[in-house]
Amino acid sequence: MRGAAPFMCVSSGSVNLVGMRILVVEDDRKLGPVLVRGFATDSIAADLVTNGQDAIVRAGATDYAVIVLDVMLPDRDGFDVCRTLRAEQIDAPVLMLTARDGITDRVHGLNSGADDYLIKPFSFAELLARVRAVSRRGPIERQVVLKVGDLRLDSARHQVWRGDTPIDLSRKEYAVLEALMRRPGHVLSRFDLLEQAWGYGYENRSNVVEVYVRYVREKIDRPFGRNSLQTVRGVGYRICDEA
Repeated sequence: MRGAAPFMCVSSGSVNLVGMRILVVEDDRKLGPVLVRGFATDSIAADLVTNGQDAIVRAGATDYAVIVLDVMLPDRDGFDVCRTLRAEQIDAPVLMLTARDGITDRVHGLNSGADDYLIKPFSFAELLARVRAVSRRGPIERQVVLKVGDLRLDSARHQVWRGDTPIDLSRKEYAVLEALMRRPGHVLSRFDLLEQAWGYGYENRSNVVEVYVRYVREKIDRPFGRNSLQTVRGVGYRICDEA
């Protein structure tokens, strides 16, 4: 992130991550080297890259314990980089760094596949603690292709099929369907879908959920004579395998 150095150096105390190799993706000419030196004082080997494309290449070539990823990069933002890493089956824990502190931004980062999110300015002690925490989790097996009956959703490629027939969905239609398919058989309330597809700041009084559920149903069910996207009156919506 360019601009004033959004970093405050504080002693790391007892945090000890000796032997770990991590990737730091940061284009700020001052902050990037400072982070690398800070990690080195705790015997953590840190490789530094300054753009998203190099991050993807390095992460694909090296088995990193953690990837510390800035959101604001010169070629592509950290959200896009994280989505690409997950699409390429790179499951190293990702800790995002950003000065963007809105709830919607944080939700966007986590939905992109990140494991944690740290707001600038931050203390180095907190960064080390968070790196330590996500490294303990290790790589997480992430479900890429979701299936409900013969309905499939590929979250890496943003594609949907009913059987062998591809289904073209808009971005919001896709987000609604993905939220439902991640919890098949469970009823999601209107507010659940608002949070997951539109973010916390969206106007709760809007009927946008009802409208988009109808759009999705018209594409995934009606042409195929199905009723997998079901309305539970007074509660919400669910998607089921009719078989």
